[in-house]
Amino acid sequence: GPVPEPIEDPCGPTSVLENGICQTFTILEQVRAETPFQEGGSPVNLEVLLFKPLEGERFPTIVFHHGSTGNGSDPALFEITFWSKSIARFFVGRGWMVAFPQRRGRGNSDGLYDEGFKPDRSGYSCDSELSLAGAAHALDDLNVITDWIRNRADVDTTRMLVGGTSRGGILSVAHIAERPDVYLAAINFVGGWIAEGCGDHRTINRTLFVDGAAFPGESLWLYGENDSFYSLPYSRSNFDAFSSAGGLGTMIELQRAPGLNGHFIINDGDLWRSHMDQLLDRFR
Repeated sequence: GPVPEPIEDPCGPTSVLENGICQTFTILEQVRAETPFQEGGSPVNLEVLLFKPLEGERFPTIVFHHGSTGNGSDPALFEITFWSKSIARFFVGRGWMVAFPQRRGRGNSDGLYDEGFKPDRSGYSCDSELSLAGAAHALDDLNVITDWIRNRADVDTTRMLVGGTSRGGILSVAHIAERPDVYLAAINFVGGWIAEGCGDHRTINRTLFVDGAAFPGESLWLYGENDSFYSLPYSRSNFDAFSSAGGLGTMIELQRAPGLNGHFIINDGDLWRSHMDQLLDRFR
């Protein structure tokens, strides 16, 4: 997805404004996950932000994955650590822990960011072979993080969800078919790998979504009107391809305030809270 939209927030990551005061709602742990990866003979560790409820020792957990960086042409954006207060607030408020892993070469994670670039690394490739190889690289990170999370003493491994926004959304759908032993459902915010209109976008996006159709559980797809990367008819066609391949899911179409980019519905908790609650109610 594109560069995140700015959010006015007088409080830090761990507190929210209530009655004019910043109230702490979560415990934040910034940790490094060891991986089996090596690059140039050095071990590769991944940055993970964990938002935990204020009380308790073991929590149902959602692993929530980040998107891309616009068109991939600005390496400064690779170094931004992704997390979402709206997602953290929603899940922590319901007793869940939220993990925001940063894939290789993103945020403060080690390694080369290698998710489907053009050969000269000037930006993301729209060629299906290069792009899907980049998605496979990302899915390797998701598998490694899944194993790392499952081995934590503070995770209730019987109640785990995977989700993400933009590239993280489509990855969560593709990934869940590989890990039906772990996850109960996928939550896909505005998912897609390559923007509509970019080269082999139809092949690339459909391939990844259809890969997820083998998952026997459900998925929640949340998309917005006026999305600068994926129009609603386009995303509907991807959902139809997923469903036709046997995938189980619900697609919800949301409308932000006029002029706002639908690609950032993640920031508007009021729009999707009830839909997410309906999903969570099934896993109490």
